[in-house]
Amino acid sequence: MSQEISLSPDFCHAVDDAVVAGKKISMITYVMGDMGEAKLKYILLKILSSVGREDLMELFYTAAKELIVNSTKAAIKRIIFEELRLNIQSLEDYEEGMKLFKSSLNERKFPTYKRKMRESGLFVKITCIYQKNKIDLEIRNNFPLLPIEAERVKEKFINAKKYDNLFEFFMEHGDSTEGAGMGITMVEILLSQSGFDRRLFSIYSSERKKETVARIEVPLDEIPKSIGIPEQLFVE
Repeated sequence: MSQEISLSPDFCHAVDDAVVAGKKISMITYVMGDMGEAKLKYILLKILSSVGREDLMELFYTAAKELIVNSTKAAIKRIIFEELRLNIQSLEDYEEGMKLFKSSLNERKFPTYKRKMRESGLFVKITCIYQKNKIDLEIRNNFPLLPIEAERVKEKFINAKKYDNLFEFFMEHGDSTEGAGMGITMVEILLSQSGFDRRLFSIYSSERKKETVARIEVPLDEIPKSIGIPEQLFVE
């Protein structure tokens, strides 16, 4: 039986004060463990409670966890390519490296890379920006998407539209969900099942700013049926 995580009074007070003041709240993680998940849950619950939308907890918490895992994998991928001395910009090296990357993730646990992410200066930043009528959740990497990654993200956005629920997705892919767009599909289905437009979820990548941002923008005062912007991936 797992023990309940106890958060420090200082952390709780800092979050409580920020929510009362309406300030955006950010946290940085390298490889999120039980403590990080507990902090994330506390932050989201406090924000949602402040706007009277605790019913959206599953949407935001599950979506955040999926996107954090995706972002962590992207960072670890770059570390593994560096260790293998493969050029991540080369298509040939990329295909070879991805096979080794997937086997490395199966053989090793994420926490092994926590120190390596710190040493490499790679991190995942979670930011919540909220008002009475809107909540934005951002999951940020401090590096841009590679062209091949952008293409695959675009394909995953298209593929996610095939599924109305996660059961359909699992039935088609079985246990082979690695690389099948699970995170993107999960977020889209959660938005759809909560009554929101799937296109409220987008990913932005900038070579100039050296960042990739997955963003969910949820309006609270009304539920638009269509937002009129078909693109969900923006690359500059």
